[in-house]
Amino acid sequence: INIMQNSISESLVNIKKGNIILHHTDTIWGLACDASNENALNKLKEIKNRPDDKSFILLISDISHLSVYVENVPDIAWDLVEFAENPLTVIYPKGKNVPNGATADDGSIAIRLVKNGPCKELIYKFGKAIISTSANISGEKSPSNFNEISEKIKQAVDYIEPYSFAETNLKPSTIVKLGINGDFSFIRK
Repeated sequence: INIMQNSISESLVNIKKGNIILHHTDTIWGLACDASNENALNKLKEIKNRPDDKSFILLISDISHLSVYVENVPDIAWDLVEFAENPLTVIYPKGKNVPNGATADDGSIAIRLVKNGPCKELIYKFGKAIISTSANISGEKSPSNFNEISEKIKQAVDYIEPYSFAETNLKPSTIVKLGINGDFSFIRK
């Protein structure tokens, strides 16, 4: 088995155990855990020193999973997500089937469909959403490469993926907030 496949397998084992992994998402380095595991979510908040009122992003590998985590998917969302050329995180008005803390105070939920790479394969093999967040302490700058991730974060996680892409142009996803009526606004471009 090559390094990448071995890394995906180790990440999968750790996520299934309720552990926190440090991995390369489809955008930047991130911390991840099982989106349905409240204990893992709390551990993730602790590692990041994240305030309770800040929600997380769910990563999915299949567009049909939107219906699993979103109360009513606005029609425009299907096209936005499917045709986005760059990683796009969409904030939907009402989330479901996730523990408290995965959604924002207003009940909204942020989800990104991962379209390629080892991160997509990991989520696909897991079969459901993972929670993802940038690999930094809350309030600090998101790391643009592995070397910018603090030692505190590296020591706190259960597993660090060794596999890494050529680390150029790492940047967070675009974020769009959708309203119930299909109206939308950009939160981060």
